Amino acid sequence: MRETGKINYIELPARELEATKQFFTDAFSWSFIDYGPDYAAIEGAGLDGGFYRSDKVATTAAGSALVVLYSDHLEATEEKVKACGGTIVQPIFSFPGGRRFHFCDPSGNEFAVWSE
Repeated sequence: MRETGKINYIELPARELEATKQFFTDAFSWSFIDYGPDYAAIEGAGLDGGFYRSDKVATTAAGSALVVLYSDHLEATEEKVKACGGTIVQPIFSFPGGRRFHFCDPSGNEFAVWSE
């Protein structure tokens, strides 16, 4: 539901748009709607958004916001991310409230996955 002042959509850069779409399809079962050659809207990710073709990357080291996904089975998700072409940049670690790991997609964007 759309509400004034609530986060509604997120857009992320993608150096390798096709590889990024394939990675998230394989690793997390997301789907995409292409809007021309330089933009793909994300479907089935829990929050609407899209990837736009760009040479930039979103990483926490560069001050970017961190998109965090959830998993019921953290170790299995970490293995799937690796098998689908993601790069683990911080292996599973504990933090107050749970455990998580960080990875980069084929375009170099940093994401995290957490679990209780």
